[in-house]
Amino acid sequence: MKLVTVGTVAFDNIETPFGRADKVVGGAATYISLAASYFVRQQGVVSIVGDDFPQGMMHRMRDRGIDLDGVEMVQGKESFFWSGKYHYDMNSRDTLETRLNVLLDLDPKLNDTYRGTEYLMLGNLDPVIQAKVLDQVESPALVVMDTMNFWMDNSLEKLREVVSRVDILTINDSEARQLSDEHSLVKAAHAIMEMGPKYLVVKKGEHGALLFNKSRVFFAPALPLDEVIDPTGAGDTFAGGFIGYLARSGDHSFNNLKRAIIVGSAMASFCCEKFGVERLLDLKQDEIDQRIQQFVDLVDFDISLVRE
Repeated sequence: MKLVTVGTVAFDNIETPFGRADKVVGGAATYISLAASYFVRQQGVVSIVGDDFPQGMMHRMRDRGIDLDGVEMVQGKESFFWSGKYHYDMNSRDTLETRLNVLLDLDPKLNDTYRGTEYLMLGNLDPVIQAKVLDQVESPALVVMDTMNFWMDNSLEKLREVVSRVDILTINDSEARQLSDEHSLVKAAHAIMEMGPKYLVVKKGEHGALLFNKSRVFFAPALPLDEVIDPTGAGDTFAGGFIGYLARSGDHSFNNLKRAIIVGSAMASFCCEKFGVERLLDLKQDEIDQRIQQFVDLVDFDISLVRE
């Protein structure tokens, strides 16, 4: 297996200033795996769903080359559910309801194929679950981890233990400050990398993303879009494009991680154009190539210093 993603496969109710969508398919692992599927076909998902999860969506995911043998379906229970409402700026939102449902039963047990995965993406989950998966994989070439402030508030010791075992951590700017107890993002990055990761990716939503290692920093802007319909899952879609590109290229150098940041940002921009995962189901390679070129054009410039 080239890539294994661990995370939620779920339902969302989403309300934005521009519309509403009820019980659309979402979840971190869904967004990540669909985005990654445009770069790597041999990938699997580890998650859990109830018997209410639509078989049609599972068929569409399999059609994208996503192996779902690691997704347990529990009869008589409902899938994880989240409901949220976005403010007018689309950067902030209120969680209206969270129902863990079958997610409470998640106890991942990887089969032999998944254990031998080359790339592992730990989606935002309880760090106890993330650690259980890490304990089962054999010798992955690269491990990328996402987390959030909830686990920093409630499971900090276990979270730091898992962080120490991964290659790349992806979090947003407020989470980076909270985890490091540093206000400056540069100082925060160095404090977090002292915990174990070789690289830190700081996601800043519509303001782009930062990539840090111990000696270098790279910034990629977000692509200005004419219309943002739904930003739900954009961060996970970014992560899917990011690790999918790295898995296809096999190059983990800083320069190639910069390229992966651009690819992830391009995929995230598609996610925002429709509700839920809909836009990620029918992309064409030409669309992806053109969107990536837009990012290249956005950041490409030459300058000559004016001297007297």
